[in-house]
Amino acid sequence: MTTSSEKSNFFDLHITGLGYLNRIREVKPKKGDAFLACDIAALNGPSDKPEYRRFDVRVSGSEAQHLIRRCVPAVEAERKVLIGFRLGDLWTDIFTYSKGKRVGEQGVSLKARLLFVSWIKVDGQLVYKAEPKASEEAARDEAPSVSSELTAQDAPASEAVSDDEAAEVPALAESF
Repeated sequence: MTTSSEKSNFFDLHITGLGYLNRIREVKPKKGDAFLACDIAALNGPSDKPEYRRFDVRVSGSEAQHLIRRCVPAVEAERKVLIGFRLGDLWTDIFTYSKGKRVGEQGVSLKARLLFVSWIKVDGQLVYKAEPKASEEAARDEAPSVSSELTAQDAPASEAVSDDEAAEVPALAESF
């Protein structure tokens, strides 16, 4: 029997990366409450020839939901919306294709919860960069070799966030 004063153990699995935002939508399941969802085509591999891993995510947290909703017009206008993200609770979903050349075949979808958006670029222009929290600043001071900021080796050279860009961008741009 567990009481509220006891601590429960929990193991977190987080995925951190960058990827292109697609298919932002409101999902209304038959049972349960409606929720915001989107697809992220995450970049993986060498920057000169990246591969993509598609994640179908449920957007969790009010700040992440607000930021993703702000991206709807840019995604619908087919602009390139690149985000830095943190996902949690990864699982797979097996489905059957109902249309297209693979109709009747089974496929696998990677599903997760979008927990945090660290930055957003629209057509290569940085429009949002999250402010570091006090605890993150202290952690960086203790371990200077670990950085949560995007570096040139984390992204293709054309997508990297420079220190000059980051200094010029307010915490949340008024519009994309």
